[in-house]
Amino acid sequence: MIRRQEQHAFTAVDRHPDPGELVGVLKRLAAEPFYDGYKQRLRILLRAHPGDVFLDVGAGTGDSALALSADHGARVVGADASLTMAKSMRRAGLSHAAVADGHRLPFRGSCFDGAWADRVLQHADRPTRMVDEMVRVVRPGGRIVLADPDYATQVLDIEDQCLAGQVLRFRAGAALRHGTLAHRHAGLLAERGLEDIDVEARTLVVRDPTAVDNVMGMRTWAHTAAARGHLDKEDADRFVVQFDEAVRTGRFTYALTFFLTSGTLPGPGVRADSDTSGSLP
Repeated sequence: MIRRQEQHAFTAVDRHPDPGELVGVLKRLAAEPFYDGYKQRLRILLRAHPGDVFLDVGAGTGDSALALSADHGARVVGADASLTMAKSMRRAGLSHAAVADGHRLPFRGSCFDGAWADRVLQHADRPTRMVDEMVRVVRPGGRIVLADPDYATQVLDIEDQCLAGQVLRFRAGAALRHGTLAHRHAGLLAERGLEDIDVEARTLVVRDPTAVDNVMGMRTWAHTAAARGHLDKEDADRFVVQFDEAVRTGRFTYALTFFLTSGTLPGPGVRADSDTSGSLP
C-alpha cells in the first residue's frame, strides 16, 4: 500500500488553494466556548503586566495577541510564517505583525517578557528548534507557554472501534507532523532549564458533530486517509456510514485532550528593556 506524505493545511497556509478559508477556520474555532476558555487560561499563565512586551509565535489571526493587550495592557508582537495571517493580524488592529518563521525569529535575545505558541508546535518542521528560539528571545525570569492538543488522547464512539482507531491514528500520526507531542512539552522546557513548570490538561468533549467547525472536518478524515494510502476506500465509506449512524442515534461522542504547559526562564526576573523598538517589525 503506497503512503504519500502531504502537508497539513496549516503547515503551509499561503500555499493553500484558499488561504482566506483558513483564516475563517481559526475565527470559527476561536468563537467556540472550549477554545475561548483555554485561551483565556493561557493568557493568565503568561503573568503579563502593563507595559510588558510579549511575542505570539504562530499568531494566526492575531486575536489572542489583541486579547492579551486588552486584558493586561501588554504590548504584543504577532509572528507568523504566513503572509495571509500577518495581513489578517494587521486588519484586526495588531500594529506589530511580522512575517517570521518561528524556527528563525528575527528578534534579538532577551527582548521579550514572555512568549507563547498556541497550536503551533504540532505543525512545526522542528518543534525543538522553535522552542529554542522562544527561549532565546525571552529574558531571564520571563514566561513561556505552549498549548497543543495531543491526538494520542482521542476517543470516538462509533460501532466499529477498530475502524475508529485506524482513522484516529491516521489523524494523530500522519495528518499532522507532531500530533502526539503535547504531553512532552514539559520535558522540552525542562531540558532547556526552565523552572516553575506546570501542565494543565483540558479535554474537549464534542457531542454535536456540527460544533467545533464540524469537529475539525472529522467526517472527511477516513477518505483523506484512503486517498493517502492509509485506509481502504471501502473502510472509509463504512466509517462515514457509522459516523452518520452515531449522529442519528445520539451516541456520537468525540474527545481530545489539550495540554497547556508553562514555565519560567531562570534568572533574576528583571523586566526586558522597554526600548525594544529596534527589534520590532
